[in-house]
Amino acid sequence: MSSDVALTPAQIVAELDRYIVGQERAKRAVAVALRNRWRRQNLPPELRDEVAPKNIIMIGPTGVGKTEVARRLAKLAQAPFLKVEASKYTEIGYVGRDVESMIRDLTELSVNMVKAEMTARVAERAAVLAEERLLDLLLPTPRREPFSSGSLEEVSPDASREATKEKLRAQLKAGRLDERMVELEVQQQTLPTIEVLSGQGLEEMGIHLKDMLSNLMPTRTRQRRVRIAEARRLLVQEEAQKLVDMEEVVAQAIRRAENSGIVFLDELDKIAGREAGHGPDVSREGVQRDLLPIVEGSAVTTKYGVVRTDHILFIAAGAFHVAKPADLIPELQGRFPIRVELDPLTREDFVRILTEPQNALLRQYTELLGTERVGLRWAPEAVEAIAEIAMKVNASTENIGARRLYTIMEKLLEEISFNAPDMPGKELTIDAGYVHARLGDITRDQDLSRYIL
Repeated sequence: MSSDVALTPAQIVAELDRYIVGQERAKRAVAVALRNRWRRQNLPPELRDEVAPKNIIMIGPTGVGKTEVARRLAKLAQAPFLKVEASKYTEIGYVGRDVESMIRDLTELSVNMVKAEMTARVAERAAVLAEERLLDLLLPTPRREPFSSGSLEEVSPDASREATKEKLRAQLKAGRLDERMVELEVQQQTLPTIEVLSGQGLEEMGIHLKDMLSNLMPTRTRQRRVRIAEARRLLVQEEAQKLVDMEEVVAQAIRRAENSGIVFLDELDKIAGREAGHGPDVSREGVQRDLLPIVEGSAVTTKYGVVRTDHILFIAAGAFHVAKPADLIPELQGRFPIRVELDPLTREDFVRILTEPQNALLRQYTELLGTERVGLRWAPEAVEAIAEIAMKVNASTENIGARRLYTIMEKLLEEISFNAPDMPGKELTIDAGYVHARLGDITRDQDLSRYIL
């Protein structure tokens, strides 16, 4: 958790409530885990390293909010967040990726996050420097012979260059020169094509090789003729890169990944199983054993340096319909001491998901069609009907939780969305009759609903 973010567990739950309906137990568990990070940062140094994060397993069917809880938590904590599927890893990375790649990916995200923050801090200074470079392009240093800018102003050797520069600055700030063309010298680096190999160690070797070659290859410059508006953007980027200290970025990013990083390990139930013998179970247990040192705490080599995983928070999730958390190897079970079961969604939950959150689905579709100047009004009975249909379709086909609402809403508003550009200024009311007219036949025909909803 960032030093300036010190929300209490109750405040964290309140923030999560703005976007996620229900699931109070999961929210409380992650709120305590996040607050414990802040508590750990305030411990004496000799004790700080001894306090390990309390990793969490979320148990629940798809579409009930497991990923959203973890994603919103990371955003709230301003922490690097990586979502991975446990099923894409295979033992020693022979077919899939090796497990250490998740830490490399997390570190890359952390570097990008810190770099973006530092770039934002120097944006004002970079804009000033870029403006000066643009003015130098528009008004080069005068030679002994009379200078003519052609499309700009005639300036004699005796004229005040500063006065002319200030006039150009005013025009530049007002945007009156945005369409002018200038010759801009940009840097480019030619790298040979390198195919990053897959497999344990090979992927990292490919990345390192590419980085080493980028340092060895000379940087070339070339002339580009661009509009001033585009030239300003390119120059601001270039100046910001010069102002940002990449060594400091990497140092901060590694600290942030190590102390604030969150890895969301989805589909953990897909690798649960300890049966010996041949077949996929061998690989499942192999992946678990490969995960164990990462979750326990180890040093992973990345292209930015060594990253320790001792204090990264791991949040695992899975439906666990067939396998159970007890089917994991005992060592891995011990590294996930907190188990929280998420509740299946009810019809009332669907109504709340449609209407209550800050990013509620009804609001999203209303605002989208509002860009075409088409107004939508939702009758309360229409919202109830949509929730009822979502429940029925989930019960009769595959239960995909709240994700069912997306498919239903798309089908419901398909005709309106298609014709919206031809209906500016029109106000439409969606009532229960319209909902049943659009979706009634599909919900009655189970075979059809399997393919459409």
